[in-house]
Amino acid sequence: MHIHFHGHACFEIEWEAGRILIDPFLSGNPTATAKPEDFTDLDGILVTHGHGDHLGDAIQLSKQTGAPIIAVFELANYCQKRGAKAHAMHVGGKHEFAFGWVKLTQAVHGSGIETPEGDMIYGGLACGFLIQAEGKWLYHAGDTGLFGDMELIGRRYPIEVAMLPIGDNFVMGVEEAVHASQLLRPKVVIPMHYNTFPVIAQDVGEFLHLLQRRVPESSGKALKPGESC
Repeated sequence: MHIHFHGHACFEIEWEAGRILIDPFLSGNPTATAKPEDFTDLDGILVTHGHGDHLGDAIQLSKQTGAPIIAVFELANYCQKRGAKAHAMHVGGKHEFAFGWVKLTQAVHGSGIETPEGDMIYGGLACGFLIQAEGKWLYHAGDTGLFGDMELIGRRYPIEVAMLPIGDNFVMGVEEAVHASQLLRPKVVIPMHYNTFPVIAQDVGEFLHLLQRRVPESSGKALKPGESC
């Protein structure tokens, strides 16, 4: 299995059974090292919520690859009406795709979709994703604040890799993300959603230091855009 980081909250995950893209914010992302045109073969496009820095290029990517956008019902419906292929789900539900299982989790965040005119369309609930690949569970938290049921997620699923936001202001900050790691108990934590814009600037070294000190059973892995693990 290979996990590629494309900046902000965008991850490409590929393994023998499939290749998926999560929160494909590429166009307009000042940190992205990939372009939408670089992707011609995808099995799924997972979108945590409707904000532009997460929905990103999902509709274009679905049209050019034929991959379904996997999202909550309201957001999936929005994308489908604009020509994308979509598979609607909702928080708490799971579905087995050809590439593996996907389960939607709670995320404490909004999900408005901004129109070109500047209006805001309701996009349903924000969510996170649990993904089973090669018998391992991966967790992409989406944009979220800290919530107590992360402990329940950690108890029920042996998480191999957790992708957690640390940027503060809109999501968890460094301290909260470390506490989330204590609740989730993943083997590896990859920080995301930081340093894309000045308002979410964070010292990732501080996060890695606190994680090592407070959650020694979890290994921190900070990826730069374009790097993989």
